[in-house]
Amino acid sequence: MKKLVLVLSLSFLSVVSFAQEIKWMTMNEALEAQKKDPKPIFMDVYTDWCGPCKMLDKNTFHDASIVELISKNYYAVKFNAEGNETITFKGTKYTNPKYVAGKTGRNGMHEFTSFLGVQGYPTMYIFDKDGEIKTNVLGYRTAEQLKAEL
Repeated sequence: MKKLVLVLSLSFLSVVSFAQEIKWMTMNEALEAQKKDPKPIFMDVYTDWCGPCKMLDKNTFHDASIVELISKNYYAVKFNAEGNETITFKGTKYTNPKYVAGKTGRNGMHEFTSFLGVQGYPTMYIFDKDGEIKTNVLGYRTAEQLKAEL
């Protein structure tokens, strides 16, 4: 009986911790979703080599209050500033012609990163319901700091 209770408790805890994650999408997916159900977009612009970006993922984006806030109020987008995703935004196609597959460390900068005017990593952008850039937040934020800005 004790084993059953332990197994059920662990199962419940893993479901609870799994449920406390932001469901990230691509920018193209978020823009499509906006057409059906207009809602602002929260975009996390990161790179694979960025230490503060990893801290943001590990700490801030796993905080239950941030997960709830972003999940309820925004389409959440993860965008690799040096990735090879193709983004179509306001009729313009953005790619990363300097992307090198399998490269470790820094890679070519994505054209959409340049369009956004990213000054450093991480940078978080808020797009309004019409897909217009409303504001950005540059740098690492704790959950409390990010809540105050959102």
